[in-house]
Amino acid sequence: MTALIRYQAALLVRSQRWLPPFILYAAFLAVGVQSGQPVLDSVGYAAAALLPVAAWLVRICVGGEPPAARTCVAAAAGPARAHLACLFVALAASVVLGTAATVVVTLISDPAGTDHRTRVPMLQAGGAGLLAALVCALLGTAVGAVTNRPVLRSTGRAVPAMLLAALLSMVTTGSPAQAAVSGLVTGSRTGRVPLPLLPLAGAAVLAAVAIAASCALTARRSP
Repeated sequence: MTALIRYQAALLVRSQRWLPPFILYAAFLAVGVQSGQPVLDSVGYAAAALLPVAAWLVRICVGGEPPAARTCVAAAAGPARAHLACLFVALAASVVLGTAATVVVTLISDPAGTDHRTRVPMLQAGGAGLLAALVCALLGTAVGAVTNRPVLRSTGRAVPAMLLAALLSMVTTGSPAQAAVSGLVTGSRTGRVPLPLLPLAGAAVLAAVAIAASCALTARRSP
């Protein structure tokens, strides 16, 4: 499995197809996060913007190989394992990106609540932001897994479905991502730093189910 992960990571890096989602994420942060803003609001925004980027990275990873190379890898290692490696690399890239963004956003933000008077511990805020980013990375990976190959093969169906699912995952009440981000916003108003452990557990379960279903469907559809 390690060799498959290294292979997929090398494909992602060398293809440079990761540049558009990374640039889009940087643009989101440049527009929505300014130095001196309340730290919990800022890390919440950074986490929310990561969700569609994570789904996009899944699409890049599962479609990064030429068909002939994909067939060879599937024949050598098994289609499910090869697909799992793609999803793992996409998730890892999302987590790395979200971690880096959260650290930067935490450092440039004001360690205070929305009123700019209530002090908020910076380390606790950064930790909560990292957990929220992980929630959104997991949920974005789940969205990407169920809206791309092998579930949806047509670009005309996959891309709109992915964007719609990412949007609904962010705004639907009860969604782990919505709960994690809204908890940070509420914490910014009250001065209490929330730890989104329950949303993290929910996102982990949803990601595991989506990844397992996607891998099983890959194995079933492979010749």
